[in-house]
Amino acid sequence: MEELAFALDTFYAVMAGALVMFMAAGFTMLEAGLVQKKDVSEIVTKNIGLYSIACIMYLACGFVIMYPGSYIIEGVLPSILGTSSFGLSTTLPNEDIGMPYGMDYSQQADFFFQVVFVATAMSIVSGAVAGRMKLIPFYLFAIVLTALIYPIQGAWNWGGGFLSGMGYSDYAGSGTVHLCGAAAALAVVTVLGPRNGKYAEDGTSLPMPGSNIPMAALGVWILWLGWFGFNGGSELIVSNESAAIAVSQVFMNTNMAACGGVVAAILTSLIMTGKMDVTMAMNGAIAGLVAITAGPSAPSGGEAVLIGAIGGVLVYFSILFFDKTLKLDDPVGAISAHGVVGILGVMVVPFTSDASFGPQLVGVLAIAGFTFIASFITISVINSFMPIRATDEEQYAGLDSSEIGVEAYPEF
Repeated sequence: MEELAFALDTFYAVMAGALVMFMAAGFTMLEAGLVQKKDVSEIVTKNIGLYSIACIMYLACGFVIMYPGSYIIEGVLPSILGTSSFGLSTTLPNEDIGMPYGMDYSQQADFFFQVVFVATAMSIVSGAVAGRMKLIPFYLFAIVLTALIYPIQGAWNWGGGFLSGMGYSDYAGSGTVHLCGAAAALAVVTVLGPRNGKYAEDGTSLPMPGSNIPMAALGVWILWLGWFGFNGGSELIVSNESAAIAVSQVFMNTNMAACGGVVAAILTSLIMTGKMDVTMAMNGAIAGLVAITAGPSAPSGGEAVLIGAIGGVLVYFSILFFDKTLKLDDPVGAISAHGVVGILGVMVVPFTSDASFGPQLVGVLAIAGFTFIASFITISVINSFMPIRATDEEQYAGLDSSEIGVEAYPEF
């Protein structure tokens, strides 16, 4: 029976990881649909490249940093000293890599499930910088984020660090994954600046319609599906009755929160503008999913709908605030959907569990603060020797022609 449970839980972990991996396709389609036609090939290349870089860097060093055998500064700065392998071998991670803990499934399955989360965090950045960031600097930043920044803050929660020690609760990563990715995106966008033509001389935000709304909607559907692996897989096992029930609850709540986010965003748009903005509906779905991710196992189905609905309303006003007030150009609303709503997701956990608000707030400040500062320094250094922003001429012609050489829509 133990062998059968081990096999079942290992299979569950890799299948959940495969669902999360498919979210990379969702991010690609969503971003490709919401950027202009002249930038679609470039955004697709960004997403394929960042996924591959994230996997390689997490194998090389990210995994052992995030699940360390020890800390240089206890609970804060992970150490890779004392591990018998640095991940640079030609084999997959073995039992000597990472924090020693009793596992009910294979270490290789654990690595695969963890690595797709890293790619998700980096995908958040790609949407926010679309339409004006050059490809090579983006990849250089991806190396640093996935190899160092994400694993260090991830260790604080899931690697036995100080946040887990103080009682911080973040089931599948509203903070550890989504807020981290959004904070990194905010740092890069701050240095990068807006797309040419996004703001008039008087500061008015000008519309820059996306290339393909059905494609963007397909991306949202794929993300919605993949999120069942994201949240459901985070239960880690499914081979006993209580775990199976918990997984079922997580699946139900994940779905209901997304529904709540969509309905709330549509109603908010209708009340505010008299029209049901499809882009807000899509961001409402993502907001609902992000909002429930920190604690999807505890709420009832009705509470999940409410949590998602709050996320759907919040993302609507947050997108407008970043765009019209702060003049921060985020073509897909990633900073709002994953960052602002990620904070909501972390802070709402105590309402449905025995978590405390203090550790949750510390977690938000630590993750957002560290990631923003480290990302700002990283992208500023990269920008000092390799300009990260495409020139006015390159942006006007489109990054497909200047960066890729293959246009997604040659008839355009």
